[in-house]
This record gives sequence, structure tokens and C-alpha cells, in this order.
Amino acid sequence: MTFATLLALIGGYVLGSIPFGLVLTRLAGTTDIRGIGSGNIGATNVLRTGRKDLAAATLVFDALKGTLAVLIAWRFGLYPAMAAAFGALLGHLFPVWLGFRGGKGAATFLGCMLGLFWPAALVFAVVWLAVAFTTRYSSAASMSAAIASAIALAILHSPELFALGAIMVLLILWKHRENIARLRARTETKIGKRQSSFPNEQET
Repeated sequence: MTFATLLALIGGYVLGSIPFGLVLTRLAGTTDIRGIGSGNIGATNVLRTGRKDLAAATLVFDALKGTLAVLIAWRFGLYPAMAAAFGALLGHLFPVWLGFRGGKGAATFLGCMLGLFWPAALVFAVVWLAVAFTTRYSSAASMSAAIASAIALAILHSPELFALGAIMVLLILWKHRENIARLRARTETKIGKRQSSFPNEQET
């Protein structure tokens, strides 16, 4: 690993670890999102506060931190850019500031794909919208879209990017392991359901 690649990995992690969902909701004076719904810091849980504007902003910023990390690292080559993408996802999933309890990575993964290979990001967006519209499950949409993006990398780009994408998808699936169990049990909560407490973990 070169110094540039290591620096990109660290820089990506720092950017990725910024918990925009928590920051934005606190600035807006809403309830602590870690105490509602799934307790997750991502856009879907922010939506449970009833603030669609904050949820949209969280989605955008969580994606952009991945894109920004990749674009900065691209100046040093493909491998630093890949390292930055991986670091950004790790930062979002396991932010040191929150005791390594972060989000589930869908938006940040999308942002990384946008910086690395935009057609994969387009595939993600199309599949996410199709599955979300059909099922109303954010978790199912996120996992399906991430898998579809990795397949797109395998078909349209290179083995290196596919390997990275596959590892990132596995991390996302692991973070969704409880969602998978609830989907199988048909107890997963659908998109847009507002909650003020969290007796059970819900979707991403």
C-alpha cells in the first residue's frame, strides 16, 4: 500500500464518519434520531421524525461525502480512489465518534459509485426506486440496488472495481442482517411510517 493510498483510506474514513443525519436533526431541534425507529443515523430513520426536508438533506450529504472522498483521491490514481471509497463506507458504518455505531451505508455507497463509475450509480438509483416503489421497503431497495451496482461493475468496468464493490456490498448486507430477518418474517416497517419511540428495530 502506497502512502497516497493509505492517506486516501484515512481521509475517506474521516469524511465518511460525519453523521449528517444526527447533525442535521440536532441543528433543527428535533428529537434524537438514535432514540426513534431503528436508532439509525441514516435518511430513512430521519424521515420517521416527519421532516422530509431533513431526510432529503441527510441522503444528499451522506452520498456527497462518499463522492467527495473519491474525487479528491482520484488525483492520485485509481487505487487511492478505491481506498477512499472503502474508507468512506467504513466511516459511515463504523464512525469512531458514535462508538462505531453508524448507518447502513446505502447513500454513501451510492456516492462512492458516483465518484468511481457513474453508470453503477445510475443502476443503483434505478433499482432502488423500482424496488422501493414496488415493496415500500427501504432495506430491500438498498440491498437490491447495491447488489445490482456490483453486477454492473463486473459487466461494465474492471475486476478491481468489481472486487471493491463486492466487498462493500457484503458489508452493507451484514449491516442489514436484522432487516433481512424481519423481511423474511414480514415484520419490516415500510417507508414513511413515523415513529416516536423504538420498541423494535425497524428498517435502515
